[in-house]
Amino acid sequence: MPDVNVGIVGLGNVGSGTLAILAENGEQIRLKLGFNLRVKIVCSRNPDAKILPKGLGPVERTRDWHDVVTHPDVDIVAELVGGTTVAREIIEAAIQNRKSVVTANKELMALAGAEIWERAIAAGINLAMEASVAGGIPIHAVLREGISGDRITALYGILNGTSNYILTEIERRGADFEEVLAEAQRLGYAEADPSADVDGEDARSKLAILAALAFGEKITPTDIFTEGIRRISPIDFQYADRLDHTIRLICAARQTPQGLLLSVRPALIPKNTILASVRGAYNAVWVRGQYGGDSFYYGQGAGSLPTGVAVVSDLMRVAREILSGSPERVSPFAHPRLGEYNPIPVTLQRRAFYLRFRVKDRPGIIAALSRILAEKNISLEAVLQLPSDSKQDLPFVITLEPSVEESVQEALRRMEGLDFLVEPPLALPIETAL
Repeated sequence: MPDVNVGIVGLGNVGSGTLAILAENGEQIRLKLGFNLRVKIVCSRNPDAKILPKGLGPVERTRDWHDVVTHPDVDIVAELVGGTTVAREIIEAAIQNRKSVVTANKELMALAGAEIWERAIAAGINLAMEASVAGGIPIHAVLREGISGDRITALYGILNGTSNYILTEIERRGADFEEVLAEAQRLGYAEADPSADVDGEDARSKLAILAALAFGEKITPTDIFTEGIRRISPIDFQYADRLDHTIRLICAARQTPQGLLLSVRPALIPKNTILASVRGAYNAVWVRGQYGGDSFYYGQGAGSLPTGVAVVSDLMRVAREILSGSPERVSPFAHPRLGEYNPIPVTLQRRAFYLRFRVKDRPGIIAALSRILAEKNISLEAVLQLPSDSKQDLPFVITLEPSVEESVQEALRRMEGLDFLVEPPLALPIETAL
């Protein structure tokens, strides 16, 4: 059986991990496939400076990605550069040249993956993207094939390892957000500009992809309600602990009578739930099916080798298809065509809330806050105040009975003008559906 040749564009962490696996695990890959998966050409900004792993054999190098997508001997192009501009040009040029594509690009697949897949169908080639979400967890394969016979009713995930590392370190050590973020940057968990991670944008792209797979709807990432973790402090974990909860950045997709409800936001979750045990830079996805019930998937969400495994596995799957000549391809989005998503505002849902205040202490504060909440038909569940030496920056918490979120947000806007507040109140949903 002839070899299948691969061209790799991008030799950063993921590209380097992919090459290492192809070199070191080449014999096992050959035994599983029945043929060789060979790296024909690699592309990077400075390819001659890269030390390629032994075991790959002769490999061409180039600075120009056009050399890869037009190479007559390349069967599959692996796009591993990221972003939505040059990466899109690479993928579209590969499709135009009838090369199958493997990508780890979550941002591009969330933004334009459905359109790119349609072009791939028209060209008679495949598009694979397992590594775009939760690199070390084969969650695409699970949703696309493993539990495809079920009807998914809810999906919850911890999909950003950087944010999860920061939150669990704040919880473990009682350190402030900025201190833990600086440490995450030193350790390589966070970028110099951490905005995509800590503001929820990275997790939002991943949720858009998983929601498309699970529910068959074309999701525009900016339609997803998104909040980051910058305002979470050690005191929030202390109060959460009193409530027997912890705090995680939760990606949620739920079918409701109104439609599909999507959000990325920090939330209180009970300590006895399985997602509460996910710590450090790990990812997890919990899925509820109407027929199969609950299932849970856990592993490393990033890193050169875990993500490289996902890339290589995709290369193997696409290589098998190329040699088998299968005319029927399974869509990477698990549906031949995606339906149009009608965004449902999260403000329509009823849920319990945690409200944390920092105030200049004086009589009548609780009464003033209670009046505003009562005007919006919102009932208090409890008031919690841990011992504090500061009367000029006194934290305390009010938990709310399940309420319409729109009313809660209106009440919070009213509260922002109160002169005893040190900062606007922090509102976190208390997740009860897990």
